[in-house]
Amino acid sequence: MPLRRQGGAAPLAFLTYDHESRGMTDPTDEIARRRTFAIISHPDAGKTTLTEHLLRAGGAIQLAGNVRAKGERRRTRSDWMGIERDRGISVVTSVMTFEYKDCVFNLLDTPGHEDFSEDTYRTLTAVDSAVMVIDAAKGIEARTRKLFEICRLRDIPIITFINKMDREARDPIELLDEVASTLALDTCPVTWPIGRAADFAGTYDLRKREMHLLAELPKSDPRLQAVGDEVDLVRSALPEFDLESFNAGHLTPVYFGSAIKDIGVADLLDGLAEYGPRPRSQPGDKRIVEANEPGLTALVFKIQANMDPNHRDRIAFARVCSGRLTRGMRLKQVRTGKSIPLHAPQFFFAREREIADEAFAGDVVGIPNHGTLRIGDTLTEGEDIQFTGVPYFAPEILRRVRLDDAMKAKKLRQALVELAEEGVVQLFRPQDGSAPLVGVVGTLQLDVLQARLGAEYGVAIGFETSAFSLARWIFSADKAALAKFIADNRNAMADDVDGDPVFLATSAFMMRRAEELAPALTFRDIKDIRADKLAA
Repeated sequence: MPLRRQGGAAPLAFLTYDHESRGMTDPTDEIARRRTFAIISHPDAGKTTLTEHLLRAGGAIQLAGNVRAKGERRRTRSDWMGIERDRGISVVTSVMTFEYKDCVFNLLDTPGHEDFSEDTYRTLTAVDSAVMVIDAAKGIEARTRKLFEICRLRDIPIITFINKMDREARDPIELLDEVASTLALDTCPVTWPIGRAADFAGTYDLRKREMHLLAELPKSDPRLQAVGDEVDLVRSALPEFDLESFNAGHLTPVYFGSAIKDIGVADLLDGLAEYGPRPRSQPGDKRIVEANEPGLTALVFKIQANMDPNHRDRIAFARVCSGRLTRGMRLKQVRTGKSIPLHAPQFFFAREREIADEAFAGDVVGIPNHGTLRIGDTLTEGEDIQFTGVPYFAPEILRRVRLDDAMKAKKLRQALVELAEEGVVQLFRPQDGSAPLVGVVGTLQLDVLQARLGAEYGVAIGFETSAFSLARWIFSADKAALAKFIADNRNAMADDVDGDPVFLATSAFMMRRAEELAPALTFRDIKDIRADKLAA
């Protein structure tokens, strides 16, 4: 069997375009080079560690960080916020762009914790595939299952990486059966583990029929005999890789490895380069936008404020959905009709950045702005089309914000609006003039809000319980009925950050009663702001 040593490629400069050698490149060729994917998993499955080693394998960084490492010697590049490093978890989506094997990768490391599911869901509107990381000892976990269902709703192809094979783990066949039965997916192992736990030595590539080892093994090593027998069984029992079935979301190629030991990581990256989906079409309100169309379109799926605290910056992350973006061009913000100049579009590598002179469909670029752009905005070269499917979910927890220093009330109002536009929390301003409410999916979001207000704005806050426990957006084609309901329920009405009306209820019973008494209204727990504006 041919043998290849595990390890990364030669280091590459951070996303450099060699235009002199490429000449006037056909945008179609550039678009075909793009691979835009997210990494999803249950917390502690090794997602961020895999991200770091993928970047290292791609030559983007020289020393991969480990979220559990001690001291300053190793720090994760994708987890750049203080609270992320302190707690060893991802709380925001990080965007990293790099080149490998003549492909341009846009890697989006999503939060694993369920409290940040909104951020993850919106991120999945911007990717063409997802890498699902599974802990070899635990198998499919609750968060993994939920994230997979989101991917399935969006028809996103899934690549599976079974991590931590260097520890005590379940049998690989058992893990494959669980993926197949739990997620209703055909499984196709691309690599197979050589050895288990402390004896895990590398992987065998079933397609290329070669071993990828940390160190060469003697021919008499029992692990080689065992993997030979197992591979024969796998080949006879499981389907071969089928690209069409993978792109349709019916089959997942499976890789085994250990991210922390850098085993199997290069295999995964090679697979993404070889058969990872090219930029796909994006649904709009009037038509489907194809990636290879000449006209530029882009979708803003994330806002991040204060990545550089010294400059109080605000970056809108946009997925280029079609065409070619060039520095200096002006785009139409369809929501407002305004013209947005692109003076300094940027590629990102976590919090590091570089000016993007051009970008193509599939790329993720950062656009500096001062509050003009919002999550869900569509940018075009003039066409009136809106991309849909960027949602806000009704919060599960409502809290009133308590300001410790009344002199900072104005600063707090500004900070809450900026962080709500970013998606850290949802902001509800009661129409009766009382203190603002923040809505979150989980309590960890409250910790992030409190930490960021203190660190980035110098505002100390606390939280108080609210009489309200549920929030629903209200809509109606009958404007008179909507206005009457709002007037009659002023003490239970609030406006969200976009100015849309929200009804607040003290219990599920009171919410049901309000719905029964107002049959002309629709009460929603999900708001797609673009679709709702179009339907209004």
